[in-house]
Amino acid sequence: MSDVEKNINDYPASGSLETHTVAVPEGTYDINNPEYDAVFGERKEGAVDYRSMGWIKATIVMLKTIIALGVLAMPTVLSATGGVPGALIILIIGLITTWTGHVVGLFKKNHPEVYSMDGVGYILGGKWGREFFTVAYPMFMIFLSGSGFVAISIAFNAVTSYATCTVAWVVVATVGTFALASIQTLNKVSILGWIGFVSVMAAILIITISVGIQDRPSAAPQTGPWDKNIAAVNHEGTFLGGMGAVCTVVFSYSGTPAFFNVVGEMRKPKDYDRALYWCQSIVTATYLTIGIVVYYYCGQYLANPALGSAGVIIKKVAYAVALPGLFVSVTIYTHVGAKAIFVRLLRGSEHLTAHSFTHWAVWLGTVAGCVTISFILAESIPFFGDLVNLIGATLGTLMCMIACGWMWLHDNLPRRKEDKSLYYRMLVLLNVAIVIAGVFIVITGTWSAVVSIRNSYSSGLITSPFSCADNSNSS
Repeated sequence: MSDVEKNINDYPASGSLETHTVAVPEGTYDINNPEYDAVFGERKEGAVDYRSMGWIKATIVMLKTIIALGVLAMPTVLSATGGVPGALIILIIGLITTWTGHVVGLFKKNHPEVYSMDGVGYILGGKWGREFFTVAYPMFMIFLSGSGFVAISIAFNAVTSYATCTVAWVVVATVGTFALASIQTLNKVSILGWIGFVSVMAAILIITISVGIQDRPSAAPQTGPWDKNIAAVNHEGTFLGGMGAVCTVVFSYSGTPAFFNVVGEMRKPKDYDRALYWCQSIVTATYLTIGIVVYYYCGQYLANPALGSAGVIIKKVAYAVALPGLFVSVTIYTHVGAKAIFVRLLRGSEHLTAHSFTHWAVWLGTVAGCVTISFILAESIPFFGDLVNLIGATLGTLMCMIACGWMWLHDNLPRRKEDKSLYYRMLVLLNVAIVIAGVFIVITGTWSAVVSIRNSYSSGLITSPFSCADNSNSS
């Protein structure tokens, strides 16, 4: 086999957009050897060791990247479409994102110099592609964090019975996230991941059991006859409502682009697929369970987010238990978004891994910038459901589906003349279909989200930006 070209120095500290390609003889560079990395360089004594995460910790980080905000909206997906279509949407999107997550691992193996989506953009679209994803990926994570701040403010209002202005809780979320997201490596963040995962799963278990044993949902008439109005297929649903449900599920699986950061900080990237499959299996099982159970027992009397579906007391308990998990999720979103900017700014410099003033100033500055923008977004768009749909329709679909399908086609279409097998052709069709489906979801889902936002404002459900009003229905 001939020399393997690796774009190891693709991002010099000077910010030059030129590619610096060096030929690396076979056997001299091993992606699974943490002593030298195509992004962080040679491991040095006393420097930050980014390549230190095992596959179990990677699984936890991936789980907390996904299981957080979206799981709370799963029952509404079944409510909008019916039980059978809703469950199929969750399962199909789960399978698609498992494949696109697998593509992330393949792409990292083929292009070890890639750490985040900006590197993907450069390979797919040159200078313009890199600059686009340099902005789009951190903004995606910032939007996710902003949505998380909204969820945290809802939780605090629910637990405290709206004890103070909602903006104050968003400030608490912002400050807390800055402190936690400033931890330097995902290996250390994964410790928080364990806490967050147990927290969210416990809250889900509480609400799932509670709706199953209660006499009737808290939103249903408390005396006399009542009808859950559940259906296998919702024949009264609308196209826009269905597309909103699809976007909600896409949002709920939208951690895929952050998996580049995960595989980039694993000791042995060859274990990435193991972590991915465990993550996706647990996520899909969780989404189906809470979606089906809560929808079955609550029907049309669902709360969004779902933690409010079992009455005031259980709502307080569930949100109190979920709070650490919500904080950990926005911590990871902020961390990986800021890390992408940080690596872009310091790549090729000794300050990337050295404990220097420049290192800390740039790192803390990027984290502070990310949480500040997230705070502004959280207070400018202070509603949960419509924000979920908008993020899922635009940045979520672009990052999780379109970009990943394009990545596979970029790396594999060149061998179409040599490989005539049915398996290869089916994979080509699969990835083309993922790209086309992604474009369709972006267009129709954005339309659905914009209409929903407009209706929310016109009906008076939304007060104003930076409002102190209770967003948890506790007052």
